[in-house]
Amino acid sequence: MRDRHVSRVCAGCFYRLRQLRRIRQSLDSDSLATLIYAVVFNSRMDYCNTVLASAARTVTDKLQRVFLNAAARVITGTRKFDRGLCQILHDQLHWFDVPDRVLFKLAVTVHQCLNGRAPPYLSEHCIPVSSADTRRYLRSASRHLLAVQRFRLNTYGRQAFSVAGPTAWNSLPDFIRDPTSSTDCFRRLLKTYLFARY
Repeated sequence: MRDRHVSRVCAGCFYRLRQLRRIRQSLDSDSLATLIYAVVFNSRMDYCNTVLASAARTVTDKLQRVFLNAAARVITGTRKFDRGLCQILHDQLHWFDVPDRVLFKLAVTVHQCLNGRAPPYLSEHCIPVSSADTRRYLRSASRHLLAVQRFRLNTYGRQAFSVAGPTAWNSLPDFIRDPTSSTDCFRRLLKTYLFARY
């Protein structure tokens, strides 16, 4: 399922990037970056990318190479083997790598679940450790951690939101993991934290 999703995303992204490469001469870099982000990222890259939660590095590397690097080359006009593409991605374009895009989307979804702004079928899987009677007095209860459900299948069990969502939330530092903060403040702190890791 993952491989089919990645292949479909790559095929659709390459088609759109080829179309945008033709009109590159008539647009400046900022307009082209905005167009690529609106047309390609929102419709292809960010759609259902939580399927890639806990995916193998080979799967996310394929999307990174095939799509993100190709999109950055179209915007900046660099060639395939030019150096400094990572710096362009992070410093100039302010784009996350594929695993961090997935982590960002999962963490924002969990934050919405904890604030009651998500559907109930997702919110019921975000259970704070402090709400469990047996764990109420543990140190983890005051750190706003979530209980991660057990899973049987190693292949599909990790992809489920009941596992991937709380795992992504628990991997964040304590100063970000505050469910009472506003969504804008949470997104801003999370972006700063993820970019600081580069």
